[in-house]
Amino acid sequence: MIDETLLEAMENMGKAVEHVQAQFIGVRTGRANASLVDKIQVEYFGAFVPLQQLASFQVPEARMLVVKPHDRGSIAAIEKAIQASDLGLSPSNDGVVIRLNFPALTEERRKEFVKVVKNMAEDGRITVRNVRRDARKIFETAKKDGDISQDELDRAEKELEQLTQATVDTIDKAFTRKEHELLEV
Repeated sequence: MIDETLLEAMENMGKAVEHVQAQFIGVRTGRANASLVDKIQVEYFGAFVPLQQLASFQVPEARMLVVKPHDRGSIAAIEKAIQASDLGLSPSNDGVVIRLNFPALTEERRKEFVKVVKNMAEDGRITVRNVRRDARKIFETAKKDGDISQDELDRAEKELEQLTQATVDTIDKAFTRKEHELLEV
């Protein structure tokens, strides 16, 4: 029972790390990156569809992203969705492809993005701590029911704490990398 609970906690903490890292990718660094726009929802024939299903992406230059729709009729809808997103980009099209120019970020804007990323990292840490709390409740309930001894409880809590600390360290390292990337000129 202890091992199952620890495995489930490890799995849930891993999912929290993956979620935080996926959120980090969506934060703009001044470089063109398809992952910034591929999840944008585009209204296409009355349904909302992720942009990655409607177009392919190319990065011909460090600060330019080219979006090539599979269907030329969807260019207007894609442009509208990009303008409505919070990326602050102005799309331009030539009837075949949409070009997105990524302007250089100002120092003030970089610091704002660092704050956003810091909040994302903190949300990830909170999720990890909640997983730890839930696992501890399971251990304490098992102890009260007599399913495990005090020694087993202590060992399980020690392993859980090590797992939690390692996961929080992973989130912190990812945050530090993203912060460095954002502040790089």
